[in-house]
Amino acid sequence: SSAKMGLVETKLAIIPGAGGTQRLPRVIGVSLAKELIFTARIVDGKEAYRLGLVNHSVEQNGSGDAAYLHALELAREINPQGPIAVRMAKLAINQGIQVDLSTGLAIEEACYAQVSIVSVDGQLVVSLLIV
Repeated sequence: SSAKMGLVETKLAIIPGAGGTQRLPRVIGVSLAKELIFTARIVDGKEAYRLGLVNHSVEQNGSGDAAYLHALELAREINPQGPIAVRMAKLAINQGIQVDLSTGLAIEEACYAQVSIVSVDGQLVVSLLIV
């Protein structure tokens, strides 16, 4: 939570580059993104969490690896899940968020078809169609 972040380019009379003016509004909404960019406000970890900029904010520990340890906990939670399902969900989210909802739903359907449960003679079979 001691981290600091912000798009401060307007202090330098320029605008955020590298997609900052496009990505931030998609994460936190247009109005709040405008406020943060126009004011060049710097926020700490707790405020970034409250705004939805980050998923987690952890207090730093004595060895300086609190964020790393928390990331490992999250990875351990993801690890036992179906790896192909996680891969396809990631693909559906990453590609679907870039297009309109209708196209996103088609992408999801295509990803879902890669991992599906079907019944064969009353037996449940997991179908993995890797292309």
